[in-house]
Amino acid sequence: MRTATLGPAQRDESLASMAERELDVLVVGAGVVGAGTALDAVTRGLTTGLVEARDWASGTSSRSSKLIHGGLRYLEMLDFALVREALKERGLLLERLAPHLVKPVPFLYPLQHKGWERLYAGSGVAMYDAMSMARGHGRGLPTHRHLTRSHALRVAPCLKKDALVGALQYYDAQMDDARYVTNLVRTAVAYGAKAANRARVTGFLREGERVVGARVQDVEGGGEYEIRAKQVVNATGVWTDDTQAMVGERGQFHVRASKGIHLVVPRDRIHSTTGLILRTEKSVLFVIPWGRHWIVGTTDTDWDLDKAHPAASSADIDYLLEHVNSVLSVPLTRDDVQGVYAGLRPLLAGESDATSKLSREHTVAHPVPGLVVVAGGKYTTYRVMAKDAVDAAVHGLDMRVAECVTEDVPLVGAEGYRALWNARARIAARTGLHVVRVEHLLNRYGTMTEELLELIAEDPSLGEPLAAADDYLRAEIVYAASHEGARHLDDALTRRTRISIETFDRGSRSARDAAGLMAPVLGWDKDQIEREVEHYQKRVEAERESQRQPDDLTADAARLGAPDIVPR
Repeated sequence: MRTATLGPAQRDESLASMAERELDVLVVGAGVVGAGTALDAVTRGLTTGLVEARDWASGTSSRSSKLIHGGLRYLEMLDFALVREALKERGLLLERLAPHLVKPVPFLYPLQHKGWERLYAGSGVAMYDAMSMARGHGRGLPTHRHLTRSHALRVAPCLKKDALVGALQYYDAQMDDARYVTNLVRTAVAYGAKAANRARVTGFLREGERVVGARVQDVEGGGEYEIRAKQVVNATGVWTDDTQAMVGERGQFHVRASKGIHLVVPRDRIHSTTGLILRTEKSVLFVIPWGRHWIVGTTDTDWDLDKAHPAASSADIDYLLEHVNSVLSVPLTRDDVQGVYAGLRPLLAGESDATSKLSREHTVAHPVPGLVVVAGGKYTTYRVMAKDAVDAAVHGLDMRVAECVTEDVPLVGAEGYRALWNARARIAARTGLHVVRVEHLLNRYGTMTEELLELIAEDPSLGEPLAAADDYLRAEIVYAASHEGARHLDDALTRRTRISIETFDRGSRSARDAAGLMAPVLGWDKDQIEREVEHYQKRVEAERESQRQPDDLTADAARLGAPDIVPR
């Protein structure tokens, strides 16, 4: 299929087009659920629009644990339906929908008690594997295995000898969450959806009780649009209640924000060939392989402060270090922490017995005619949430609409990926790039890698690494602005790449080089380049300062010291 380009011209055209004629469905919020909803709607033949106040995945969907998993701990809660559903989705993503983005990852679960724990935990993991295989979507992952203590220490030499009596190893999957959402948006646009980021909904259009569209402010250009739609889907995650308040109606449920923070440390700080999953007194702690790094997380605490920029406090960082160090033979220190990020989970908090027990389950409601609200859930099951949201919207459409087909719609970059992967050595020889660079591109862009290689062929300097960020090519920054909707330096260094958490300087030394690459695409002059670099540096310093604060209140105040950039 042809890919879609999300450059500045396409964004302007999309906004104008959405305002010209009534849409069947307008989706508000371009996190994973909103982007998935837009893809579901447009592939059913519905005219579809998608608007996002900031950047694709700029909220929860870029700040997760980067895991696609069935939810092993939900088995312990006997929530078999949720696990079964998630395992099916994990298999679809690995095998069919996004093999270029979703990859298997092994985890070691240390056992601390002889006898009963191996039987108890082993039966749970065996059931996990069996449920995956039973749905026909488990072929892409090895099954679990039991390890003795000596074998476990060979697999993960980082562990203290007295931290385990044996272990279990099982597999789940992982992805770059922000990159995944960008690909979802591009797939929806390739099928005909119109999408615009930096387009904020300021209110809903009403005809009597019915919602018939939304007023949308172009945050970049300053204009305002009235976008009419037969059905509007509110998919704004932790902002659900705020968006709902624009309608003036009380919802059937509320969304509570739960903060989770993650640490990023260099790969050589933890000597292991596998990820780790550890029990804590509240939940579980993951140590997740992440390229040349590890991700350590996460926490789970209530958050009722700024939703756009949740802050990690010193106490949060100490909590994670304390728990991971309880099993590591060589403990991690603050100096080992390369990056820190905080995200907010949208948990459902009901107003009645029917909804009060909802947590990672999702729900869909039709609070007023013309408006559908979808909330809750988990990243892995975004496609199911999207299907349920569009099913609800279809009930309000006076027309016959096809059933959901996204189970058979690969994301852009997926078709032909395995063939290109097999030819990676030949691609490297043809382009002059090292084969490791080609593998890096294929696992981020799939078959769209050819588009980046064309940029490099036109300007060979783009085949060089970005300044102070050797893992990324300069072409990737240009491509972020020209094809993936990056409007600001923060978009490119934080979400299109992960330079902001993968370097000790948090991307500060890469900022000027990256801004210079984005400038010709976005029409920046020297003053705007300076504003972008200055803003990014201030954001980095504000985040560092927040991470030195003792609690949420002081961390939030410090993080808000760097406001969002205001366009020219």
